[in-house]
Amino acid sequence: MYGYMISLEAARVNAKLTQKQAAKEIGIRQETLSSWERGITYPKSNQLDKLLKLYKAPKDIVKI
Repeated sequence: MYGYMISLEAARVNAKLTQKQAAKEIGIRQETLSSWERGITYPKSNQLDKLLKLYKAPKDIVKI
C-alpha cells in the first residue's frame, strides 16, 4: 500500500492528458469526466478501471 492518495484530476494531469483526451479514450463525454473529478458524480467500477489503466495509476492511490 502507498502512503499517499491523489485525486482523479491529479492522476489525469500526471498522465499528461486533458479531460477531452481522457474522456475520448474511454468513450465518455468530457462533462462526465469533469463531474467525476469534482466529486459530483462517480464512475462505475468498469469506467474507473479504464481510467486508471489509461492513467497508469494504481487503484489504491486514487481517491474517488
